[in-house]
Amino acid sequence: MVTRATDTRPKLEHKGYNRGLILGLTMAESMLLLVFCLLLVAAAMISQERSHRYEAERKLKEAEQQLVLLEQKRSEQSWLIVQLQRQLKSGDLSPADQAKLEKEWRELVLARETLDSLNKEGTTSQDLRELAKIAEVLKQHNVDLAEAPDAVDKLLAGGLGGSAPHEWPPIINLDDVRTNYFQSGSTELTKNFVQLLDTTVANEIADNLSVYEANIVEVIGHTDEQPVSRRISNLDDTLIGAMDGRLPISAVEPADNAGLGLARAIAVANVLKANPKLKNATILPMSAAQLILPGDTISAGQAGAVETRRRIEIRVRGRTTPVAVVDGSTPLPASVSTH
Repeated sequence: MVTRATDTRPKLEHKGYNRGLILGLTMAESMLLLVFCLLLVAAAMISQERSHRYEAERKLKEAEQQLVLLEQKRSEQSWLIVQLQRQLKSGDLSPADQAKLEKEWRELVLARETLDSLNKEGTTSQDLRELAKIAEVLKQHNVDLAEAPDAVDKLLAGGLGGSAPHEWPPIINLDDVRTNYFQSGSTELTKNFVQLLDTTVANEIADNLSVYEANIVEVIGHTDEQPVSRRISNLDDTLIGAMDGRLPISAVEPADNAGLGLARAIAVANVLKANPKLKNATILPMSAAQLILPGDTISAGQAGAVETRRRIEIRVRGRTTPVAVVDGSTPLPASVSTH
């Protein structure tokens, strides 16, 4: 009987010592990598704390230097005070020093009294600091603080804000009471009226344009409530031609007071446009018809011929909005409609 020899050598288990569980590294290698990362973080924290400590030490050193300087100044001032007290007691001050000391003392007392007075009126130190800022701004614009209220009043009166009353250009009112400027129901001007427009009226308009820095002249025609006898109006066909001088004003035939007031305003506007003194002004004819009474009130009905209501008013103003030229090829915005 043959017996087999038993193999007594130890058998090795090839488990790889857990290799490959974490990025292909062994457990020992992974622990070494973790320790290295922790050391890097610790080094960064230590470096940051060291920078903070250096900054704190630098600030402390600067503060100590400032403290030394302040201490030196305090010592010098204390010494000056002691010397001044000795001189005061001994009476050894020179006349110049005595005068200087008295002057500074008076200024100090006056400043204290002024500050006490301001405090009683409710003025705080913050108010004084703000006033100093305002004074600096005024100085930069060459405005003296004492003249500031007048300067502000002028700005407000000029329309820059506030509730100060605004000075409007005067209205030139040409009524038909003393002088018949128009024939009854007619748009043609009398010779006397043309001469008045070319001289006195044109001069007054030019002065108002200059004083109030205006560039628009409004000529407004007013009528009474007496009906116009004409039944057919040709204003749609003749107004523009009469305004630009291609047609005489006699060619305009209104059939109501609104048209009559506008036609008379165009007649006056054409005379003013031809005056060289008004060449830079835009002259706009308008009609108020029979609606507005003298004194700017709305009529409640006043039949018949009333001479005081047949008048021309002339006003000047500035151009407040840009001029928009709209033709057939220019589309209007959606918010604008034409009728």
